[in-house]
Amino acid sequence: MPTTADQATRKAALYRMETDEHLCPFGLKTKDLLKRHGYEVDDHPLTSREATDAFMREAGVATTPQTFIGGERIGGYEAVREHLGLDVASEDDTTYVPVIALFSVAFLLALAVASVSLSSIVAIRTLEYFVAIAMVLLGLQKLKDLEAFSTMFLNYDLLARRYVPYGYLYAFAETLAGLLMLAGLFIWLAAPLALFIGTVGAVSVFKAVYIDRRELKCACVGGDSNVPLGFVSLTENLIMILMAIWMPLKLYVL
Repeated sequence: MPTTADQATRKAALYRMETDEHLCPFGLKTKDLLKRHGYEVDDHPLTSREATDAFMREAGVATTPQTFIGGERIGGYEAVREHLGLDVASEDDTTYVPVIALFSVAFLLALAVASVSLSSIVAIRTLEYFVAIAMVLLGLQKLKDLEAFSTMFLNYDLLARRYVPYGYLYAFAETLAGLLMLAGLFIWLAAPLALFIGTVGAVSVFKAVYIDRRELKCACVGGDSNVPLGFVSLTENLIMILMAIWMPLKLYVL
């Protein structure tokens, strides 16, 4: 636990990797975690492989990020969480979070579908249902393990890199927007929400894949995904944008 002197100064030195090829997501998470717990962070981005290797040799560590508080090395992200008295996930821990997330969203999905009246415009409604249900199921995949998803998401999402909590909020926003669109309720909220996350996502994927030419895994189906970031990911975001535009527009067209 933090010492009395540490609590008085509330200062931490953070060494994390930030190169053109790789921005360490755990470094960003550590920085955000320390700031949210009242620490003044002396941030030291390691901007090259050489600088990173030199730091690790000097500090006698094998990985980054590394955090120092009161001159004492705390360690990486998980070590900082433990130092702050927060729960540390373990592969051996028993958890019902994935099951709770799955059945909670399934129940909300059932309520949404049940609230929809029959429509004579079958083709259009089928497409709407398809996109909305896909958004809900994709959101569910992310909610099953928010920590893993947010970590992978930080590798390419531009907004999450600037505001780390967005990596957690995204999964809830996508699920909520899908549920509301499926039910045809509160479109004034669902459409802007889907438009916002879809636009940010499309720009982020386009930059990472087609401008920076980075080979990454997509977090669209959760943090344990092996799906490559690319055309499919971009299409998913573009369809979300189209759905966000169509839902309020159809009120005047149909």
